[in-house]
Amino acid sequence: MKIIEAHAGILTNYEVLDLLKSRGATSDPLGSLGAVTSSESKVFDYLVHTAACSQTREAVKEFWERSDEFELAKAEKLSVINTRPSSEAEIYPIIENCEQRLEGKLEELVSLVVEILPPPPVKPADEQADEMPPEETEGGDKVAE
Repeated sequence: MKIIEAHAGILTNYEVLDLLKSRGATSDPLGSLGAVTSSESKVFDYLVHTAACSQTREAVKEFWERSDEFELAKAEKLSVINTRPSSEAEIYPIIENCEQRLEGKLEELVSLVVEILPPPPVKPADEQADEMPPEETEGGDKVAE
């Protein structure tokens, strides 16, 4: 990959995933041997489990344009697209001074996100179990299942 123009623009996770797919990246480490570097393969493996894998170029473009009314910074729009928050609580850490800037429009922004951006993939039950923290006993010891 060659950088033609540094800092020309920002990329969403969807656009990075699309680029990696076009270069031949796959979830099978042996399937993309030589097509992409190992770091690109790791980025691909991460992104296929995020909201980016179910997004489309049209949905990203539509959200980018329709969210103009909220006067969000580019970085804030990018974060919303990448994380796809589906509740007001998930938007607060993304938007600076959220309460003041989106006074009365927060629900509208959440509705726009849910309407346009598809939800992230559902993790299989075995993957969710791997992420559960170990339980603690009365003595404070952690117990793995």
